[in-house]
Amino acid sequence: MEDSQIQSFYKSRNVFITGGTGFIGKVLIEKLLRSTEVSTIYLLVREKKGRTVDERVDKMFDDVIFNVLKKECPKYKHRIDVISGDCTMPDLGLCMQDKQTLMSKIDIVFHIAANVRFNECLKLAYMINVNGTKEILKLARQMTNLKSLIYVSTAYANCPYNEIEEKVYNSIRYDYVETLIEKMGDEEDVVLTSRILENHPNTYTFTKSLAESLIKDTGGGLPIGIFRPSIVISTYKEPLAGWIDNLYGPSGMIAAAFLGVVRVIFCDRENIPDLVPVDSCVAGLIATAWDISTNESLTETSNHLPVYNYVSSVENPITWDEFVELNMISLKSFPSSNSLWDTFVIMTPNVYWNRVLQIFYHTLPGLLIDFVAILSGKKPRMMRLYKTTKKSSDAISYFATRSWKFSNDNIRNLWQKMNRTDQKLFPLSITTVHWLIYFRSYLRGIRLYLLREPEDTLEAARRRYVRMRRCNTALKWFLIYIIYEFALKLLSYFHSYMF
Repeated sequence: MEDSQIQSFYKSRNVFITGGTGFIGKVLIEKLLRSTEVSTIYLLVREKKGRTVDERVDKMFDDVIFNVLKKECPKYKHRIDVISGDCTMPDLGLCMQDKQTLMSKIDIVFHIAANVRFNECLKLAYMINVNGTKEILKLARQMTNLKSLIYVSTAYANCPYNEIEEKVYNSIRYDYVETLIEKMGDEEDVVLTSRILENHPNTYTFTKSLAESLIKDTGGGLPIGIFRPSIVISTYKEPLAGWIDNLYGPSGMIAAAFLGVVRVIFCDRENIPDLVPVDSCVAGLIATAWDISTNESLTETSNHLPVYNYVSSVENPITWDEFVELNMISLKSFPSSNSLWDTFVIMTPNVYWNRVLQIFYHTLPGLLIDFVAILSGKKPRMMRLYKTTKKSSDAISYFATRSWKFSNDNIRNLWQKMNRTDQKLFPLSITTVHWLIYFRSYLRGIRLYLLREPEDTLEAARRRYVRMRRCNTALKWFLIYIIYEFALKLLSYFHSYMF
């Protein structure tokens, strides 16, 4: 079998990663340590909630996602070097010694750090997503051994366009936005943000678009590329199936439906939720860095900027209807121990019909459950929970009711460029994902890793699920009987009245 070109590229290299403690970052670190012979991975980490950077990284490695690594490569820790810093600060908040280390040793950079909250205030989103990128570029120009720099954007950075190619689109000038932000107070931020965003649905996609424009304008001469994943969800196979650590996007929606809390989803069932497993995405990210290093058009005077749309809708699409249906099939095998009632989902793209259904299936049951809780001396929580889920639903409704036509020629060309060994080690092609197999572990992963329901509770949960389904069926037939009897009496009344 051929030698791996990608492994040869990473062998004895030093890698710098921002956003390493996040969802994609964890899987990237694990894959690099387990499947390549990188010399050292330098992680930029900031202190948070009273924890030092070393404490945060130690906590990160306690995650089950690293269990396979610990068995296969037990001496991995000597290849990790934690650097204290912050993407919101000038020079990334680096001390002079750490800055000198990065400038002299780093070969490959993955800039993943970002504020991913859709409704973040514009100032903070800009500070992290745009200014942080500016500081990375400034540092990269001083790296004497830099072979590749990958900026992780999002496929929806240019969502106002219906068709999204692998190029940077012209948007409002990032420096103009920066000038506006510097003059705005906190109250003005709230008032003026919607005007500044123009056609963007939130500050996340807007600032990601600005960061791409910044790279296009100031990244000339650097071996740099933009990697745009769509909606990143749990792992497909590596290092374990179904792992996920956040409730963002469709996963949060499915988790709420899984618990019987959410019954109504505002989406168009025929549209395509562009989903990509995180391990497939990371395989693409790793291969992209190698591809950039071999790109002869990226010279010191070149302004060429490769863009990689990492999406599923082009080669392996799945509709919202299929997404929900496959999860409902898996529900029979992996029900929750804490579901409130039998699970079902109604999908509608009509904003008015959605509001009506929300009242009958969310608001009224929530008020009833809270009323019973108050009578029982317990704290009411359902309406507060529904407010949270509605906020999340509103945030993703823009994406759930629309579809985009993406191109992904650079990703497909990269897959063809890889030899068979690399294709096996780094299966980035979305055509290798079998959705039926994937969704067998997706719901199990939500149950195990997000809802913290152990495997040993599964049998009891299945028995409970069967009982709840029977009760739900009995209730439906009872309601049908009541309606039927009421209709008969109504007809009898009208018959006697008229005759």
